[in-house]
Amino acid sequence: MELRTMRYFLAVAREENMTRAAELLHVTQPALSKQLKALEDELGKKLFTRHSFSIQLTEEGVLLRKRAEDLIKMADKITTEFLALDDVLGGDVYFGLAESYQIRHLASAIKQFKNTFFDLRYHITSGDTEQVTEKLDKGVIDFAVLAEEPNTAKYHFLTFPEADLWGVVMKADCPLADKQAICADDLAGLPLFCSEQGWNHDISKWCGSKIDKLHLEGSFRLSYNGSLFVKEGLGYLLTFQHLIDTSPGSGLVFRPLAPTLETKIYLIWKKYQIFTPIAQRLLEYLKDTFSVSTETARTALW
Repeated sequence: MELRTMRYFLAVAREENMTRAAELLHVTQPALSKQLKALEDELGKKLFTRHSFSIQLTEEGVLLRKRAEDLIKMADKITTEFLALDDVLGGDVYFGLAESYQIRHLASAIKQFKNTFFDLRYHITSGDTEQVTEKLDKGVIDFAVLAEEPNTAKYHFLTFPEADLWGVVMKADCPLADKQAICADDLAGLPLFCSEQGWNHDISKWCGSKIDKLHLEGSFRLSYNGSLFVKEGLGYLLTFQHLIDTSPGSGLVFRPLAPTLETKIYLIWKKYQIFTPIAQRLLEYLKDTFSVSTETARTALW
């Protein structure tokens, strides 16, 4: 099984047409068909269902597409890393980020870092813990940002200087908006929106046995999507502060939970990971920057 064959397979899967894929790959259609048939024989599975004017992936083909995409990304990343070994002022760094207001600390650090290492090229993908750690484990990204404690057996980590504050986003004219803070009893029986990760970890710990009185109406990986449902009066969104526009005129308000619930944010990377020079320099810079920012935040609290 060769990378070239994987690229051929992905082209056909994307175009859903053998002729079009062959033209894009600059190979003949018979040669392309032969390669894909050999791939099916090697795997012992049918990957395509062929119709008169199109090709459709089988269930096995869908699985292979996901694996092939990861393999190609990893191969391309390896090539880029080796090309960057002699580039002391630049190169590519890949992040997978959870949704958090604290990402501003990372953005600020990268901005300052680029003043010296101006050829840094950073690539950002977003997702929950499961999504970004999967990419990290496969080597597709260099760093991940999580909104839960990392597995210290697998990862090194930095803690962001500040934590995210949980609360409820609701319509400004609803009765709960008159309260300064929201407790679990206030939410009993109401239609609630939350990420599955937040609901299963943070919210369940926060309200304890009262979780049985709370009703999860729907789950969203992106808080912004949940806020659109709130605007339609369909429910209340449990999320971090600052992720949703609740300024005057937005029609929404944010009220913190009581007792206070905060979630720490972590930057993680695999143990024994070998970085490109630019990724290693950026990591050392982040260690110094986060350390200073954390100390500043503590001083402000005192």
